[in-house]
Amino acid sequence: MTTAGIIIIGNEILSGKVTDKNSPYLCRELRILGVEVKQIITIPDVPEVIGKTALDFSKRFTWVFTSGGIGPTLDDVTVASIAREFGAALYESPRIMEAIYKYRGENMTDAHRRMAMIPEGSELIEYTEGRPPQLQFHNIFIFPGIPEFLKIRFSGIRERFRTTPIVMKQIFLKADEGDIAASLDETQEAYPELQLGSYPKISGSDYNLKLTLECRDDQYLKKACDFLCERLSDESILRIK
Repeated sequence: MTTAGIIIIGNEILSGKVTDKNSPYLCRELRILGVEVKQIITIPDVPEVIGKTALDFSKRFTWVFTSGGIGPTLDDVTVASIAREFGAALYESPRIMEAIYKYRGENMTDAHRRMAMIPEGSELIEYTEGRPPQLQFHNIFIFPGIPEFLKIRFSGIRERFRTTPIVMKQIFLKADEGDIAASLDETQEAYPELQLGSYPKISGSDYNLKLTLECRDDQYLKKACDFLCERLSDESILRIK
C-alpha cells in the first residue's frame, strides 16, 4: 500500500484567517492515483514543530506533502526547519537562483535569495518550463501554501505517485444507519481489506444513506458488495453504482 501524510503549515490556518484548500485538493488527487492519505495535520510556524512533524511523517508514510512556509518572509521557515531536524546543511541552489532572477530581475532582494536555500541531498524536479523546480527532500515534497501555486506544481509531477488504483462501489439506501449497522459489521469482519463507509444524507435527495466500499481488487470488491447486499433488504436498496 502506498501511503501519504499531509502537513499544513501556517498560523493563518490555525487562526481561521485563511481556509485550508490544499489538503482537500491533495486528498482528491492522491486518491485518484491510488495513494491512501493516512493523516492530515495543521501546525504553526514553529521550527521545532515543523521539523519534528516532518521527520515523524517521513518515517511513517511513503510520501509526505508539506504546504506553506517557503516564501521570503520571517515566518517562512519550513525548509530550514526540516533540514535542521534531519541534520542536513543548507546551500544556495544555482538552479533556483536562476529561476528567481528570471522572475524578479534586478528587483531581487536578499529576502528573495533566501528562497534558494535548500538542504543538501535534495532533488529538484522540473515540472514546467520557466518556473522554479519542485523541491523533494528524502520522501518529502515541500510545496507553497498558495493553492494556485501548489496545484500547478503538483499537477506537473502527479504521475510519479501513480500506483494500483483504488476501486469503489456506492450503495444508495432508504434506511437508517442503526438498522443496518450489524450488516456493516459482518461485512467488515468477512472482508477486512475493504474500506467501508456510511454517510447519512439529511435532505435534498431520494436516498438518506450512502455506503461506499473501496479496495484495490475488483473481484474482492464485487464479492464484498454482494455479501453486504444479501444482508440488506431489497426494498432499502435504491441503486448501486
